[in-house]
Amino acid sequence: MAYSRGLHDLGDGCHAWLQPDGGWGWSNSGLVTGGGASLLVDTLFDLVTTRQMLDGIRPLTDRAPLTTVVNTHSDGDHCFGNELVASPGVEIIASAAAARLITQHAVEEISALPRLAGRAGAYAAAVLAPFRFDDITVVPPTRTFTGRLSVDVGGREVELIEVGPAHTAGDVLVHVPDARVMFAGDILFIDGTPIVWAGPPQRWVDACDLLLDMRLTAIVPGHGPVTGKTGVAQVRDYLGFVIAEATKRHEAGLDADAAIASIDLGKYAGMPNQGRLAQNVAAVYRALDPELPPQPLTEIFGKIADLEGFTADAGLSAATGGGN
Repeated sequence: MAYSRGLHDLGDGCHAWLQPDGGWGWSNSGLVTGGGASLLVDTLFDLVTTRQMLDGIRPLTDRAPLTTVVNTHSDGDHCFGNELVASPGVEIIASAAAARLITQHAVEEISALPRLAGRAGAYAAAVLAPFRFDDITVVPPTRTFTGRLSVDVGGREVELIEVGPAHTAGDVLVHVPDARVMFAGDILFIDGTPIVWAGPPQRWVDACDLLLDMRLTAIVPGHGPVTGKTGVAQVRDYLGFVIAEATKRHEAGLDADAAIASIDLGKYAGMPNQGRLAQNVAAVYRALDPELPPQPLTEIFGKIADLEGFTADAGLSAATGGGN
């Protein structure tokens, strides 16, 4: 399947809405149609991109109106467009852990990133430049769950499977069993570097193993092109590599910064946004030592920018790729 912007038919009433290049904020969504009803997997990062997506899927939703929206997790590029689908006839579902983080404060936090001091702010300004946040009113989920939840969409089952905390606190997979299609949210970054905001990273590996054990014909990632099990294995193997390398250095007594500086990414060095290693190593260290405090966003973006050799003059050329 070509990786091009817009609506892609996966067969059996399942569609993906893709947003190349899959970089920071350029997330995917999905649509599952049943008998006279549809389920939308994720809204997008701002109202402009969400309206474009809703317009693109309208030929399908005119015949099978939206009755359910699932936010796979709490990152803004998967839920900030909720207000455009909210209505008395639409149920918005997320895990309880994700719902706690889908707040207006999250919009304010994103909006403030470009104002961070120094290189961190310049990096954030570059990656967030395509998006507008000043007109967003966050609409939180109207229904939450933990574990698993079966949803009826016009007579067909859609299974929601909570696998967080992993990428974030409340990651959810959206499985369409009769079509063998999976919408994986940000459990999958294809052709880009994953970033472990929450962890522990091993739970993310476990989520990849769950996908590998399932019978699936198409897997829609949170960022990047539609994939199969080869793509899942690549994400799992990258995370396993980071866990092993960071753990060795933790056991040797290195602090996280020294560990980051000493890791040779090898075959992963050419991946977009390879500087996310800084956050990923920190997540491994926190899993090994829960007393370690989380890194402030100023430090995270500054370290990523440093590892990628980002300068304000370089602009987006050094900052795009890989999703969030």
